[in-house]
Amino acid sequence: MPIVSAGLLLTRRVGPLPELLLVHPGGPFYTRRDDGWWSIPKGQVEPGESLLEAAVREVREETGWEVAGPFVPLGFVDQSKKRVHAWAVVHDVDPATLVSNTVDLEWPPRSGVRLPFPEIDRAAWLDPIAATQKILPAQAPFLLRCVGLWA
Repeated sequence: MPIVSAGLLLTRRVGPLPELLLVHPGGPFYTRRDDGWWSIPKGQVEPGESLLEAAVREVREETGWEVAGPFVPLGFVDQSKKRVHAWAVVHDVDPATLVSNTVDLEWPPRSGVRLPFPEIDRAAWLDPIAATQKILPAQAPFLLRCVGLWA
């Protein structure tokens, strides 16, 4: 049975097409990884939590942003051993205001030293073409579904 995750694809209108907000994972493993590594803010669903409740909570934990609907379902994708559910929401934020939670990692590997790293180290508004280049390939269908809503 796959791990179930949920997230939000924040959107805003600045021209004929929407801009889409993606986040980049923090930590030393991702420092030099860019194209194909960005994601929607998302995370695992906790027991007793609805998919949408988890999506909103994960955005708050990973970015510090409180996001309210209306939320438009984008369905799900299978990513590795996860099933990721997503919703689109029009919500304009300044990426510079991102405040991520942290995760403790042993760094350097096998050193015995645990250091805190932000789960998300940055966010960016991207046009649909740039977003398609940056996002994890398994999540690309969310972008297409979202842009289709604006047509």
